[in-house]
Amino acid sequence: MGSVLLMMAMAVGAQSVREHIRLDEGWKFALGHAADPKKDFGCGTEYFNYLTKANSIHNEGPYSTKFNDSAWQPVRVPHDWVTTLPYASEASHSHGYKTVGYKYPETSVGWYRKIVSIPAEDMGKRILLRFDGIFRNAQVWFNGFYMGTEPSGYATQVYDVTEYVNYGGDRASEGLAPGENLICVRADATLEEGWFYEGAGIYRDAWLVKTAAVSVAPFGTFVYADLHQPYATAMLHVETEVCNSSLAAQTCQVTHRLLDAEGREVARSQAETLTLKPKETQGCKQQLAVSSPHLWSNADPYLYKVETTVSVGGRATDIYETTTGFREVQFDADRGFLLNGEPLKLKGVNIHQDHAGVGAAMPEALMAWRIQRLKEIGCNAYRSSHNPMTPALLDICDREGMLVIDENRLAGINTEHQRLLENMIKRDRNHPSVILWSDGNEEWGMENTVQGTRIAAAMREYTRLLDPTRHSTIANAGGGEMIKGLDVVGYNYIAQNDVENRRRQHPDWKIVGTEETTGCGTRGVYFNNAEFPGRMPSINRGTEPGVENVIERGWQFYADNDWAAGVFFWTGFDYRGEPNPLSYPATDSEFGILDYCGFWKDEAWYLKSWWTAEPTLHVFPHWNLAGHEGEEIELWAYSNCDEVELTVNGKKLGRQPMPRNGHLKWKAIYQPGKVVATGFKNGKRILTQTIETTGAASKVVLKADRQTIAADGRDVAVITVEVQDSKGRVVPDACPLLTFRLEGGARIIGAGNGDPSYLGADHPADPDCREFQIPAFNGLAQVIVQSGSQPSELMLSALSDGLKTGSVAVVAK
Repeated sequence: MGSVLLMMAMAVGAQSVREHIRLDEGWKFALGHAADPKKDFGCGTEYFNYLTKANSIHNEGPYSTKFNDSAWQPVRVPHDWVTTLPYASEASHSHGYKTVGYKYPETSVGWYRKIVSIPAEDMGKRILLRFDGIFRNAQVWFNGFYMGTEPSGYATQVYDVTEYVNYGGDRASEGLAPGENLICVRADATLEEGWFYEGAGIYRDAWLVKTAAVSVAPFGTFVYADLHQPYATAMLHVETEVCNSSLAAQTCQVTHRLLDAEGREVARSQAETLTLKPKETQGCKQQLAVSSPHLWSNADPYLYKVETTVSVGGRATDIYETTTGFREVQFDADRGFLLNGEPLKLKGVNIHQDHAGVGAAMPEALMAWRIQRLKEIGCNAYRSSHNPMTPALLDICDREGMLVIDENRLAGINTEHQRLLENMIKRDRNHPSVILWSDGNEEWGMENTVQGTRIAAAMREYTRLLDPTRHSTIANAGGGEMIKGLDVVGYNYIAQNDVENRRRQHPDWKIVGTEETTGCGTRGVYFNNAEFPGRMPSINRGTEPGVENVIERGWQFYADNDWAAGVFFWTGFDYRGEPNPLSYPATDSEFGILDYCGFWKDEAWYLKSWWTAEPTLHVFPHWNLAGHEGEEIELWAYSNCDEVELTVNGKKLGRQPMPRNGHLKWKAIYQPGKVVATGFKNGKRILTQTIETTGAASKVVLKADRQTIAADGRDVAVITVEVQDSKGRVVPDACPLLTFRLEGGARIIGAGNGDPSYLGADHPADPDCREFQIPAFNGLAQVIVQSGSQPSELMLSALSDGLKTGSVAVVAK
């Protein structure tokens, strides 16, 4: 029941004409206007506008080849223009109080223009334009011709521009040289598609794709396997769509080779012959018998490639690669989730798609860094709440063994809904990491109605038509009707869904916890402080009456019930928007296990304790509690040791047994000094953690996640900034202003500190920024440095008044 597709076919060998060209450089950008067409560069005001005529010679707006964009700002894609907008208390709470949306028409429309050169030798090829995500309501023009509109900000868009191309040697359009071609995009973020920060613009990758006239269609393979214990053999099925974009009938042969991770051929199909009319797309189904398949799993994410060759007249016209993995996925009413026949508890998190400093325009290397941070705490599963994720991230999950619930944005059964559901499933169904489709989330108007049950059941069947190898779900906020129409029942919060009673009433239901609260608050904050209303302590420590360690309550429930597949905590990282239960000046949700920069909160140590076998001991709060001298403080320990002993300022407070999936606590009177926690396993001391009242901040220390990055203009180094005292201890309440200066062929693309109420800039307005300022928050900050396109030795320095300057070197090569 497993399979997976590479989300992009790449050029392979000299005989293939397939090319994937990134369109990340050379864009020009300007804000338009959502309410006044005259301020929106006259868009649509022409006598013959872009809808009345395919390409009117009278058009003069940004989609016209003769438009002058010399005053526009140069930008790189991915690009999120909301990152540089200010905050305002009257702006959208759900979107983090950024000045975008219907109240701000002057900052809610963005225009992009780019010139691409296509030489004369490409005549006869099929030329496609692909965007992996534009937020939102994106209109696209090519050489002044209107290509179409995609309302959703999460759907991949593909446009065939073959007939519109100015090839080298063609008579060029006015304003263009021979071979030059204009891409123009208008994005309108006035309408919110979700209830969380979404950014705006071409925030995912953009591509120019060149193929032969007879070639595999976009996302045109479906690879899956018949796989059963003991997994000695597998039958690999490959369904292929082949397109003939020429003006003549064509006969072609389709063959497949299966290559292992070392590139060795392990199976080959027989050829299938297709006869295609001009402009026709046809499909074929073929099989490959495979002996002793190397299984894909979260612990061993082994990947194969299916190499699909399309030949015309004995000559290969296209070679298309599909990445795949052999694995069997099952959801069972009694045994929970099984991977390759073995029960595996899903230890998951929900994630939105933004990060400090870059917003929604995350570089691929930063996505990979975030997945690694989650794996460090033992996380093995990722729910893409509440929209389809970018294809690049699914590739990372395939490589890293991260299991995925891939989520559709909006539930429904008519043309618009089916189109978006099909867009997601056909694009993503070959990724071995995807274990479950989510057809929607918390559709409150459906959850308690018989219509909701019918819609859910209809979506379930539409999903099966597109992918019969996987189950689907819809995450449920508490209603009791809609869930009757699901393959797998997704419960958002056990307290809202009465899960145990429903289990007794419906023992045949397959169950997964699609959301469960973490109870987290602001990193390093343990007391409410009226001076900082945008920060809050964790509710896990009993700040609300009758509520203690809710993260423990959720994990214990799913860990103790074998019939439950597992749980996805809300959320893995803090994200911009939804700062509930707070409001402005809080702009970020604070329920992340990691903060907006990916720095650990205390609760990350709870999960690491029980999600991994690695000996773990963490005691908190920190011991820089100025202003609380003489007060009784509750100290907690998260650990997987058998017992933990605590000593505070030389006084032993006792040795306690650690409850399974639990925590420990002691009380002490706060005075500056030292706390020592000792962990025991089988009666032997195995771990010691010491926290001390630090000295004053003395120096800034920088640490790069990698010492070497690729000089490809896209790779990034994630720099952690620590404010330390003279003894090298992080000062957990230090918040000095930091100035960062970068030397070498690179740029600062963002910075952050994890403070959910920080209202200053975290993204440079200058796309080639070399100097930036941001304060540390509770001893930490982060800088994201992106390489240039040439090898270079990079040096980032951090300066702060009264502190020793810190620096870190990174090589781009």
